[in-house]
Amino acid sequence: ASLLLMASIMVTVGLCRRLTRRQLRSHQRLCIFLLEMFSTFQICACTNELCLLGSVEPKPHTALTLTYGFTVLHGLTLTGSTCNPCGTLQPMWGGGISVKMGGLKIGAQFMAAVLARMFMHFIWSLEMAEPHFGALSQSCGNPMQTTELQAFCIELLFSVVFQLTILRVESVNPKYKVHLIALLITMLVYAGGNLTGAIFNPALAFSLHANCFYDKFLSYSLVYWIAPSLGKFLILYVS
Repeated sequence: ASLLLMASIMVTVGLCRRLTRRQLRSHQRLCIFLLEMFSTFQICACTNELCLLGSVEPKPHTALTLTYGFTVLHGLTLTGSTCNPCGTLQPMWGGGISVKMGGLKIGAQFMAAVLARMFMHFIWSLEMAEPHFGALSQSCGNPMQTTELQAFCIELLFSVVFQLTILRVESVNPKYKVHLIALLITMLVYAGGNLTGAIFNPALAFSLHANCFYDKFLSYSLVYWIAPSLGKFLILYVS
């Protein structure tokens, strides 16, 4: 049921993106906003569901396999979208897009994060699958299983590694690039998923752990917003 749900989300988002391109081609800003919002919604919604499947046996093989598989699918179906505020900073810094356009994309990403969270809560309330039972009773899942300083350093390091890899594989054939990126993300999740969740995406982090931001805003904003953004600026500075 969970796999069917995620597949349905991807098909629906694909249809929405195609319709947006056809009907709003002359309205550039609205088109860009909606495309970014739909794409980020897909990643956030599917990742919310994947987190519930993290305890499925055999652990962690099932979770890692699903992470790799759906990361490949995201890469193949969401071409042209960033879905990560940190990734939007690069063209803003290099002058590829205006600050206003960058802010529009980041706004779309965080709006999608909130909508995905609300949508998944509604789906979980229906209890259509076993992993959904009791999912709404969880407050803050507390993804940080280490000190704040160590969590900050881990998310900073993972962001640097991920963003540097994105820059290095730009010239690689797209058919192979999605697999390389998916493999890297899977490896990072395996290495640090039990410590911080290995998210390195501010919008996704907010969608996954909104309750934690409400409870401990300063700590979680430092680890899941400031650290990956700082990692991106470090890459931009040295590249």
